[in-house]
Amino acid sequence: MSETVQLSLAEVRELSLNVLQRNGYSEAHSEAIADVIVAGQRDDCQSHGLYRLLVCVQTIRHGKVDGHAVPELVDQAASIVRVDARFGNSLLAFQTGLPHFIQKARATGVAAMAINNCFHFSALWPEVEQLATEGLVAMAMTPSHSWVAPAGGTKPVFGTNPIAFAWPRPGKTPFVFDFATSAIARGDIELHRRQGKALPEGWAIDADGNPTTDPVAALKGAMLTFGGHKGSALSAMIELMAGPLIGDMTSAESMDFDAGAGATPCHGELLLAFDPIAFLGDRASEDLQRAENLFEAITNQGARLPSERRYAARAESGVHGVEVPKALYDDVLRLLEPPKA
Repeated sequence: MSETVQLSLAEVRELSLNVLQRNGYSEAHSEAIADVIVAGQRDDCQSHGLYRLLVCVQTIRHGKVDGHAVPELVDQAASIVRVDARFGNSLLAFQTGLPHFIQKARATGVAAMAINNCFHFSALWPEVEQLATEGLVAMAMTPSHSWVAPAGGTKPVFGTNPIAFAWPRPGKTPFVFDFATSAIARGDIELHRRQGKALPEGWAIDADGNPTTDPVAALKGAMLTFGGHKGSALSAMIELMAGPLIGDMTSAESMDFDAGAGATPCHGELLLAFDPIAFLGDRASEDLQRAENLFEAITNQGARLPSERRYAARAESGVHGVEVPKALYDDVLRLLEPPKA
């Protein structure tokens, strides 16, 4: 069993802030990034916790992300808000546009927020969950780098192209799912490589297009979509909606923009919000009960709702803290040292 280090959530946050600010991120960007890193570690999403500090530091040390960029808010239309991240991280841009986005969703019933020119490394569930706590139904989607082959193909075209959804549940934690349209998140393949573990079959192909369980070969080849042609179609949809529709890069264009730096993908993000009260009016409580009936029909037969594992981990880590692999912890501590020439 690999050696681990026990940390409180406060220690995870302090370490994250120190690493980010030591490496050139502004206080505002550091706070926004640290929020989601703590959330990932807190909810036992290992590939989106402290591990992501390695990605953030690599990106800024390669001169890609602007760690001091101030997002620019644009009132695009009655139901559309646009935020230009100005080649900073997406998370501060999201927080900048969030109050206006919520206001538009409540005023018009349906609203969209487009975040442009952003470096995006994080999970999408913290964003849609935040919207659900405001009583809104929410969706989010984004491309990445072209790491994923289309169904029937052998060369990368798509990104991991995650999509997330959240449904508010008064008095209960929101119903949330967030998954890549690739068979697995890119970070999970990297974690397998770091731990010397073989991949499950069906995750990836090598550079010659042959199935592989070797994470090193997978990183040189291509990832696969989940569900064959179904995941491939969803991935194409996300490319279109979070790329050309909002005037931003596709995954292939993001990869070209990276120019071999191995940085966090730079592209856009699309978020959608729906106000149940605007849709339903006086019938809201009656019709929303149908959702609760649906959830009960799932859980009463022993099935688990998406995100329940995260919520259970959240409750546990809030009391006992989190365990971090010592090898990863040591790598993160090294980020506090000046980069080698």
